[in-house]
Amino acid sequence: MRTIALALLGVIAVVTSAFAQTPNVVIQWNQILQAQFGTAPSNAQRSLSMMHIAMFDAINAVEEAYTPYRVRVRASHGALAEAAGAQAARDVLAALYPAQQPVFDAALEAQLNSMPPGLAQQGVQIGHQVAQAVLEWRANDGWQPITPDPTYVLPPFPGQWQPTPPANSFATFTFYPRVTPFALLTSTQYLAVPPPALTSARYAADLNETKLLGSATSTVRTPDDTLFAQLIAGVGTTVGFLHVWNIVAGDVAQRWGLSAVETARLFALLNVAMHDGLQTSFTSKFAYGLWRPVTAIRRAAEDLNPATDADPTWTPLLGTPPYPSHPGNVACFTAAAARALQLVFQRDDIPFSVTWPRTGGLPSVTRDFSGFWQLADQEARSRIHGGIHFQFESEASQAACVKVAEFAHARFMKPRR
Repeated sequence: MRTIALALLGVIAVVTSAFAQTPNVVIQWNQILQAQFGTAPSNAQRSLSMMHIAMFDAINAVEEAYTPYRVRVRASHGALAEAAGAQAARDVLAALYPAQQPVFDAALEAQLNSMPPGLAQQGVQIGHQVAQAVLEWRANDGWQPITPDPTYVLPPFPGQWQPTPPANSFATFTFYPRVTPFALLTSTQYLAVPPPALTSARYAADLNETKLLGSATSTVRTPDDTLFAQLIAGVGTTVGFLHVWNIVAGDVAQRWGLSAVETARLFALLNVAMHDGLQTSFTSKFAYGLWRPVTAIRRAAEDLNPATDADPTWTPLLGTPPYPSHPGNVACFTAAAARALQLVFQRDDIPFSVTWPRTGGLPSVTRDFSGFWQLADQEARSRIHGGIHFQFESEASQAACVKVAEFAHARFMKPRR
């Protein structure tokens, strides 16, 4: 079983394994980009999706193994696919993160210097063309800086989202439903099912579960569940949940010996599914506007449900994000990721171990997983243990967001042979 160490040192993610090997150009640029992020980057999925689509179309222009994702160019005979992919990645990232251009230039130079100059230069021209086309495509896609939106205000009725303590901030990501998807036709294509009625038995059961397991002072939640909830939230670790799936994908791609074009296709599908999955959950959140557990539990006397009791001082283990609750973002994001990997590898039962390096001199934490869905399901469950979601929200996300990955897989990058 392989152990994936999710520490990003410089521009290379460390994979601790007796079978470690030099990653191909696609994995290298994935690691370079992730090294620019903190544990909670605001635009990570947009950047990852743009870069990996550009890398795929550039490499595939040479290999011609699949239909293009977005950009169709003709490659000259003998052009190097790796050079095309590297140049495409560099150009996209230099445009998105101009302050880090020296890092990207140095990485590209090192890669090109190891290739035959003439053939590499032909690949470079392909990379330029594809990157420019991808940048033009996404130039006005609706992405904005992540700032509080004072215009999103709901009436203080039972069930309606209200700013949550301690910050009591206005909602963020309110623009996301209007962003142009990478694969979906619209952001509402796979809208999650509505939450149950406040007066229903299901609502009461899930509220009481979160109230019991998700409290900051819970005596029922296990220490291991507490730790995992914090790790997934990026508390006390150098890694956020956005890193995990990309590094899992890279590790499995290396173990299975995927070629550069196969790896490029894997990362493009994975990151598009996660971007549009996250967009699906945000769109659903702002459609339903459900209050967060901390509000629901403190104001349970107002929900007209005899099976719930208010606790005005209840506090969740994790800090509550500033936007509505239903459905869960992490549950949707991870369901889309797991399904994307299942579709590429045509199976789920690929075991792996994930190691989270921790800050403050604390020891690293390693967990074993028997397959992609097990990791996704445990990440979704961690949000109940963190006190920031209900179980019905995770189930709604998982049902909707596997469809996002399936749609992207069925529509893009189809094998030519």
